[in-house]
Amino acid sequence: MYLPVIKKSPCAVIRRVILLTFYTACCQNQGGDFVCASADAKHPHPLYKTPAIGYNILKVPKHRKELPINTNWNDPNFQGFARQPRPKKEHKPVGTPLGRTLLNLAVTLVFAAIYYYVVLPPINLKSEEFYIFVLLCCAVYGVCAVLTSGFQGAGAKGYFDFLKKQCTVPLIVAAALAATALVGAVLGWQLFRAKDYRDLLTVQDGDFAAEVEEISYDQIPMLDAESAMKLGNRKLGELADMVSQFEVADDYTQINYQGRPVRVTPLRYGDLIKWLNNRSQGLPAYLIIDMVTQNVEVVRLDEGIRYTTAEHFGRNLNRHLRLRYPTFMFDDPAFEIDENGDPWWVCPRVSHTIGLFGGRDIIGAVLVNAVTGESTYYETGSVPNWVDHVYTADLIMQQYDYHGAYINGFINSLFGQRDVTVTTEGYNYIAIGDDVYMYTGVTSVVSDESNIGFILSNQRTKDTRFYLVAGAKEYSAMDSAQGQVQQMKYTATFPLLLNISDQPTYFMALKDAAQLVKMYAMVNVSQYQIVATGDTVAECEANYRRILAEKGLVSGDDAQLPVTGQGEITGIIEDIRSAVVDGNTLYYLRLNTGDAYYVISAAAAPETVIYNVGDSVTVRYAEGEGVILTADSVTRTGAAAPAAPDAALPQAGEEDTVEPQDPAA
Repeated sequence: MYLPVIKKSPCAVIRRVILLTFYTACCQNQGGDFVCASADAKHPHPLYKTPAIGYNILKVPKHRKELPINTNWNDPNFQGFARQPRPKKEHKPVGTPLGRTLLNLAVTLVFAAIYYYVVLPPINLKSEEFYIFVLLCCAVYGVCAVLTSGFQGAGAKGYFDFLKKQCTVPLIVAAALAATALVGAVLGWQLFRAKDYRDLLTVQDGDFAAEVEEISYDQIPMLDAESAMKLGNRKLGELADMVSQFEVADDYTQINYQGRPVRVTPLRYGDLIKWLNNRSQGLPAYLIIDMVTQNVEVVRLDEGIRYTTAEHFGRNLNRHLRLRYPTFMFDDPAFEIDENGDPWWVCPRVSHTIGLFGGRDIIGAVLVNAVTGESTYYETGSVPNWVDHVYTADLIMQQYDYHGAYINGFINSLFGQRDVTVTTEGYNYIAIGDDVYMYTGVTSVVSDESNIGFILSNQRTKDTRFYLVAGAKEYSAMDSAQGQVQQMKYTATFPLLLNISDQPTYFMALKDAAQLVKMYAMVNVSQYQIVATGDTVAECEANYRRILAEKGLVSGDDAQLPVTGQGEITGIIEDIRSAVVDGNTLYYLRLNTGDAYYVISAAAAPETVIYNVGDSVTVRYAEGEGVILTADSVTRTGAAAPAAPDAALPQAGEEDTVEPQDPAA
């Protein structure tokens, strides 16, 4: 009776669901079974008569074979109504066995060439990248072999058996490499080679006061990398012929150039289109930022820089190195200039000296001319003296951590930890002589806020010395400096280590929210409650020396600023002016001895406020060029002559007299 209603249902799916429900009930009542009609049976209607119930609810298309299904819900072997999966198509092998092998090999070689050109793995058993490269090539060959042979597969075992028969050589290579990597890794475990890890870095004890030269304030580098970036970007924005096509790279390598601490960085192309338009001429210039004066110089080149890390294809520095030195492993290259101003890339060569993958160290460096691409390899002991960055700071800190951890063996590094030390969180660079040294603090493995000393490591030779100076950590010193100017909410840069009157001293710049340098601070390493600030470096150092003298740490003579690089002049003030710059009052004095003005802050010389035109003064200043020179002290040697009194006015001590007048007059 339900059949007319069912037939009128608009949707075939709904009709079949209703039928399924109806006939299920019938089966439960009558114990019948559902059976699928044969595909060969010829019935004019989609509802077929069956011996059991009368209708078959599942219509099997004619193009499919009969699929026997047990549809008795009461049967423990009930299979449901799902159809059996289709049989897989048979894949025929491609060509002859030799042809298939050549095809597989060709595909693998194409993949290897593309991967090598893009990823640039070194062909070296001590490189993890080499193992990945070879294993990927073996995997590609195996996949190609499966596809070209027509193999259907029967689980993991079936594929493995196939590979053993058809890919014997790649399978042997992969297994050999895996075994080699495993053995090499085990041989480099710190558990077995703790002494070798400890000896990666030779550390000698040093005398800070004797070995670290004291420098005058006009030689103190006051720029960190972030501030240098802002100055470099600002300078490039002033050059109309470059700003639209080029950008400043983020290298900003700190070097010693002609006796001055500077940061150097090349340019880079603005985007791909600008690279296409300018690649024939190369990058036209690089930047030099003086870390003392903060002057930015754009050095234009007769021939542009063609080899950089920002280039593409064959002129990309990393690809240029890999094609010339396929077995070398390299660390990050550093951009430097020689004493003639020629641009170079210093590319340290890395090797693993313990096992296959342990004991990372530098064994040489490749110097690449950034203009021509010519390169020369030097062992570590023969690198030219003008090179400042061969050993990276991260590598030296890692090796010192090994030295400090395994000083008394591997077991002691885990249990007991007697004499175990580690480096602190950050580092900085200082110039000593003609070299650049990496500085970082050393603290005990126990978490505290104190350093037991610090290390200085030559970035070219890896000569490392430890200085036993107990004191505050760098970040504690930064907090002390910020506390001095907390009302201004300045933030301190990571400190630089200086020798001020034989006292290890943290020097840092104080920047505002816009990352502009506003003040400077000096903090004593041993007694970090000794803090001095100033609007200029000279003022900061003068205040710091004065505090040291007051605390009895230095003598009165040491409390004076060194005169190196300074001039002194005596004359009569002809003009005196004042100005407020960034909230600080500055006085400008011009003497009768020349046209230059000498500027000094009111905080550094408060008595300047009472000086007058005509006073005789002695000015000590930083030598340089220009009409405005920075002074660090102004001393009055004679007051101006008093003005002549007005004759019409009575003088002090004299009585006013008025002659009596005749009343009759």
